[in-house]
Amino acid sequence: MPKTALEVSLISIPDNLLDVIYTACRTCYSPDGAVDIYEKITDDTDKKLNLIKRVISSGHYSTIEHIQVTFAINNISRAATHQLVRHRHMSFSQKSQRYVKEKGEFDFIIPAAIEANKDLCEKFLKHMNMTADLYQEFIENGIKSEDARAILPNAAASSMVVSLNLRELIHLANLRLCTRAQLEIRLVVKRMCALVEEKEPWLKEHLVPKCERLGYCDEDKSCGRMKTKNG
Repeated sequence: MPKTALEVSLISIPDNLLDVIYTACRTCYSPDGAVDIYEKITDDTDKKLNLIKRVISSGHYSTIEHIQVTFAINNISRAATHQLVRHRHMSFSQKSQRYVKEKGEFDFIIPAAIEANKDLCEKFLKHMNMTADLYQEFIENGIKSEDARAILPNAAASSMVVSLNLRELIHLANLRLCTRAQLEIRLVVKRMCALVEEKEPWLKEHLVPKCERLGYCDEDKSCGRMKTKNG
C-alpha cells in the first residue's frame, strides 16, 4: 500500500548538551581539569553559547562530537535509506527484508515526481501491485523471504533508528539540504534538523545547506541559490 506520511521522531538528545560541549571547549583551552570545569558550570547560557559558537566557528568540531542524537524514522523508501547509510559516523538499525515477511500488499513510497503525473502514477501502482502478487506467490510456494525480497523495489517502505553525533548531523545537513539532493532524503534531513532545532535553537545557523556555510556553491553546477566559487 502506498505510504505518504513520513514520520521522524527525535527519541534521544542529551539534556545537558550545552554543558557537555562547553566542558569540551573549556578543557582544550584551560589549565583546569575537565572534571573541575564541568562541576563548576553555572546556568549562564549566554556565556556557554558565546564560547561554543566561537570555538565552532574556528573549525574545532571535535568539541561537538561528544553529543549523540537518535531518531526513529517511518515510511522512508529503501532508496532513501540507501543514501543515508552511505554517511560515515552514523549508526543504523533498519527493518530487515530478510527476517520481516511482507503480508499482502507491501508498503511503498511514491516519488513526488511520479505522483504528480496521473498516467505514470497509475502505471507505477500497477507495477507495485504486480510485484506484490509475485512476492506472495514466491512465499506461498516456500521461497524464504530472504530470497523473495530480491524482487522488492527501491520504493519499498522501511523504518529505522538512526544515531549520529552533532558534527555528523551538521555535515549531513550541509550535504542533504542542498536542493540538488533528492527530494525525499532532503525532507527526511530537514525534519531531523527541525526537531533538533526545537530543542537547541542556536544550532539553526549550522544546520543549513553547505552553500550558506561557505558563501558559495562548490558543486560543478549551482541550483541558482549561490554562485559557484569560480562563478
